[in-house]
Amino acid sequence: MGMPRPRFLAPMITAVALTVSVAACGSGGTEASGQAGPGAPAEKIKLTVALFSDFHYAPLYEEFKKTHPNVEIVERRSQFNDHHTNLITQLATGAGAADVVAVEGGYIGAFTPSPEKFHNLKDYGLDKRQGEYLDWKWQLGVSNDGSSLMGLGTDVGGLAMCYRPDLFKKAGLPTDRDEVSALWPTWDQYVETGKKFVAADVAGAKFTDGPGEHFRAMVEQAPVGYYDDQYNIIAGTNPEVRKAYDMGIRMIEEGLSAKLAAFTPPWNTGIAKGTFATMVCPAWKTGTIKDQNPGEGAWDIAAVPGGGGNQGGTHLMLPKQGKHPKEAAELINLLTSKESQIKLFKEASALPSLPALYDDPAVKDFVNPYFGNAPIGKIFTDAAKALKPQKVGPKAGDILKAFGDGLQRVEQGKQNPEEAWAQALKDVGRIK
Repeated sequence: MGMPRPRFLAPMITAVALTVSVAACGSGGTEASGQAGPGAPAEKIKLTVALFSDFHYAPLYEEFKKTHPNVEIVERRSQFNDHHTNLITQLATGAGAADVVAVEGGYIGAFTPSPEKFHNLKDYGLDKRQGEYLDWKWQLGVSNDGSSLMGLGTDVGGLAMCYRPDLFKKAGLPTDRDEVSALWPTWDQYVETGKKFVAADVAGAKFTDGPGEHFRAMVEQAPVGYYDDQYNIIAGTNPEVRKAYDMGIRMIEEGLSAKLAAFTPPWNTGIAKGTFATMVCPAWKTGTIKDQNPGEGAWDIAAVPGGGGNQGGTHLMLPKQGKHPKEAAELINLLTSKESQIKLFKEASALPSLPALYDDPAVKDFVNPYFGNAPIGKIFTDAAKALKPQKVGPKAGDILKAFGDGLQRVEQGKQNPEEAWAQALKDVGRIK
């Protein structure tokens, strides 16, 4: 699913290992017993699937086994950052990669320059699905040289803003989602709304969790982010990046921030207990909120400032270390099918990357009772349609972390805004 990056930029999910056998390491994560001869049972195959959270795939695995009774599927999960850095190491050493790996959008640019490390999905006929996809989502899964289809998209992270109606009521602000959306068509107006919340002095609550996710959302809403069309890093000279940084600083200086790094235990507690009133909310994050059990109706969903956008979203890829690419490609095909994407949207708020589904009543008309019957189908599909896709370079995640760390240093009183900006630029300058 669309889980983002380090610290406040990434879901730091508790590491989970699901029946990972020792044999999965160093062998591409596959096992075979015997060879199928004439009339013999199909070869026994083990496929490992490496994820960075619960993608709610278990029922889909059972569906796959109905047509592939000889295949055992073993899922292994690890924390978001560990998952991606482990994959980089596994590809470099030639050992340990799973048969199917999930790669989040902020990291996919680290792999698309190296098609030789992955099976080409064109070889298994999956290029026939190109017409089903959002064009920008499909292109993210294509190698930089255009030669290879390296991954099929799962979800996209259409952007919204989640908010707590109870805290808004205490602050004397509107609670109806349409009226809340009207408070902040721009990020400036979002900050001004936050200042009103601060002035109301709601006990035990800040206006938002922290500036990092807002910074990321603003940059990703811009036509150009950290890279230009030639994959040159332009983060230090792109005025959109500085504008987003300055907005984050305003949130800190105006007292809007609860100083919580997203996906940390205190942040999870804040979702449950209501220690902050708003947070940037890509579609998949509604699942994160529900996992903290704040209670039905505790959170609602409004439009995001700045007019739509996307945050996160994942592709499924096949490292060449896998010994059964045909079956693995067939599994990817099922996990990303129209039927599966509808099921995952309803189960895990994973917004489909197939635009035909945006007009399907099962998606378009879907309301979520846990969020006050919010029409999440319409909210998130509208956001995804409004997206202006950017070039995602190989070190986008590292660049994002450099600026996020800068904002954290300001929050923690370790540097003033200009010192933190200067250090962030130095850190970005070291990224090659």
